[in-house]
Amino acid sequence: MVLCLTAVCLFCGAILGIVNAVTEKPIAEAAHNALVASIAQVLPEGGEISDANISDGFEYYTSTSEDGVIGYAVKSSTIGFGGTLTLMVGILPDGTVYNTSVLAHSETPGLGAKCTSDEKFTSQWEGFASDKVLKVKKDGGDVDAITASTITSRAYTLAVANAVEFVKSMNGGLGNE
Repeated sequence: MVLCLTAVCLFCGAILGIVNAVTEKPIAEAAHNALVASIAQVLPEGGEISDANISDGFEYYTSTSEDGVIGYAVKSSTIGFGGTLTLMVGILPDGTVYNTSVLAHSETPGLGAKCTSDEKFTSQWEGFASDKVLKVKKDGGDVDAITASTITSRAYTLAVANAVEFVKSMNGGLGNE
C-alpha cells in the first residue's frame, strides 16, 4: 500500500510539474499584457511610458513627452469586502484622476464585482477633479457608491485616494511641473 501511494504521489507530482512548466510563460505573458492594457487605458495617449518604478510601496509608471510629464499610472491596492482590490489609477500632473482600471479583485459577484462593469460607477472616475473629496457620498465625499456595495466602493475610493496622495508626495509631482 505504501509503494502504491508513493507511486501515485510521484506520478501526480510529475504531472503538476509538467503542467506548471508548460503554462508558466503564457500566464506571465497574459499578466504582462493585462498590465500594459490597463496602463494604456488610464493614461492619455501620446506619451512614452517608463519602466516600472517602485517607491513607498507603490508601483508606478510615468508617461512623458517633449513637454514633460503627461501623467502617472499608479498601481494601488486596498482591502475590499471579499479581499484585495488592485487598481491602476491614471493621474494627471494637476492631480486630476484621468481614469481607473481594475487589475484584480475578489469581490462578491453581482454586488462588489460591479466595480468593473457598473457604468455609472466606473465613468465617474474619468476626469475626477482634484478639488473633489475622494470619499463616497455616504461619508461626506463626492463619489457615487455602487448600489448595495458600499464597502467595495469605499475600498475603490481609498485605492484612488492613496494613489493621488502618492503622486502628490513624489518629487516632481503636483505643482512641480
